Amino acid sequence: MAEKTATAKPKNKSQTYTELAEATGLSRKHDQQLFEALSNVTRKQLGQTRPGVFVLPGLLKMKRVVKPATKATVRPNPFKPGEMMEVKAKPATTRVKAQALKNLKDMLK
Repeated sequence: MAEKTATAKPKNKSQTYTELAEATGLSRKHDQQLFEALSNVTRKQLGQTRPGVFVLPGLLKMKRVVKPATKATVRPNPFKPGEMMEVKAKPATTRVKAQALKNLKDMLK
């Protein structure tokens, strides 16, 4: 019978703060404050009246992407040729697209 390999579970927030505190020599409280400040900066940069782009140096580039609203239409049904189907209208949405930068890609090799 083949042995099952245990999959590593992702670290929770507390474990991440503890590991960073040990690596940097800062307290866990300082690490928490750092992440809160980072999330505030991210929120400001990706906001509606801001540039819409935030770069976490060496790791990620996040962009705000606005998808426009669509109108309700009638289109051919791809699953039943010759039959038409109604497509519902959808409101405009705002999403965040994250793109890995070169350093992060190189870490995974």
